Amino acid sequence: MKTYKENYLLISFIVGFLVWLSATVLFRVAGHYFFIVDNVLILVALYIILIPALGFISTAVFNKFKLGNLESIKSAAIMVLPGMLLDTLCVQFFEKLFPNMPEIYSKTFASWLMFAYAIVLIFGLLRKKQEDAN
Repeated sequence: MKTYKENYLLISFIVGFLVWLSATVLFRVAGHYFFIVDNVLILVALYIILIPALGFISTAVFNKFKLGNLESIKSAAIMVLPGMLLDTLCVQFFEKLFPNMPEIYSKTFASWLMFAYAIVLIFGLLRKKQEDAN
């Protein structure tokens, strides 16, 4: 039987999937209200909001399992994997999945997604060395 800490990869995958699912549903239902590509200020704010939001989520997982540096990198990679795979379909079929947003938003949406995944990976890579609590 796996120990509690050995489950961090599965939990990382589940967290990544749930973040992807929540964001996808949010964009499907209300993306046209807040993802406004024509307004630079709103678009910049959406990029900036990702940093603390995804930083908090990924760091919470790292801290919950008391992950070291290499484990944090693995966790971050596993966390972004479900979204990266599923978002290939979301971008490819953008107009069908997000009918409330113009198709021309798809390029900006894809850019925003890549930035989001990069943020999680950066938080995994730049994690400070954890002191041994023993």
